[in-house]
Amino acid sequence: MTARRSIEAADRVRAAGLVLPLAAWTAAFFLLPLAVMALTSLRPGGLAAYAAMWNSPEYLGAFLNSLEIAATVTLLSVALAYPLAWIVAEMVPARWQRLALALAVVPFWTSYVVRSYAWSLVLARQGVLNGWLEGLGLPALALSNSRAAVVIGFTHFFTMLLALTIYASLVRLPPNLKRAAADLGAGPVATFRHVVWPLALPGVATGAFLTFALCIGDYVTPQILGGGRDLALPQLIMLQLGRRGDIAAASALSLVLMAAVTIAYLCSARFMRGPR
Repeated sequence: MTARRSIEAADRVRAAGLVLPLAAWTAAFFLLPLAVMALTSLRPGGLAAYAAMWNSPEYLGAFLNSLEIAATVTLLSVALAYPLAWIVAEMVPARWQRLALALAVVPFWTSYVVRSYAWSLVLARQGVLNGWLEGLGLPALALSNSRAAVVIGFTHFFTMLLALTIYASLVRLPPNLKRAAADLGAGPVATFRHVVWPLALPGVATGAFLTFALCIGDYVTPQILGGGRDLALPQLIMLQLGRRGDIAAASALSLVLMAAVTIAYLCSARFMRGPR
């Protein structure tokens, strides 16, 4: 019994030693800056920003714009990424799947800013898309400097990210489960609903949360593709820093943004764990 307790105590010490560097990193580069930002937001400018979130149409509108864009992009990305991941996991031979995934992430090899400017050229009034439409005799679309352009750019970026997380869930599904469901009389729809979807849901939820969190906090894409028509919360934060030099207000708005991401995580955390 004494030897067993000694082994357990040694395991606890070893585990604490392994966790300590990560805890120190998190404390130094997340908790401490977060505490400083929270204290800074309590200055007069920050308190005014908190109040403006409820009584200023500009501030509340920027917050709602960010929520709407992030939610729309997340839904569209899931709808596009799931079929793509399913095709790679189920239809592409195993020896070609690695190449298919590499081709899927090729756009990530370029700079984020470069990709945004590339989309601005595609969606411009005299851009590539309208050139094709006019060649087909169709009317041109006014997509540049609009919310639609922001959604298109974000969806292109994050569909590939979501496809990777969903693929990781789909490729680990034991094929025997689907064969067993078929032997029990389940059709393709019932097999997907009761077997495939519940087991793939953690990958979908994880990817959807990452998409929402990255999208709602992004400043570059709305600035380049949105043209400043629909002001998003990250743009409002940058305005506080760049034009007004109001660090307290920027800190308060950043905490509001972080609260939205935290709520999104709490809503999706249950689905990330998957069925038990």
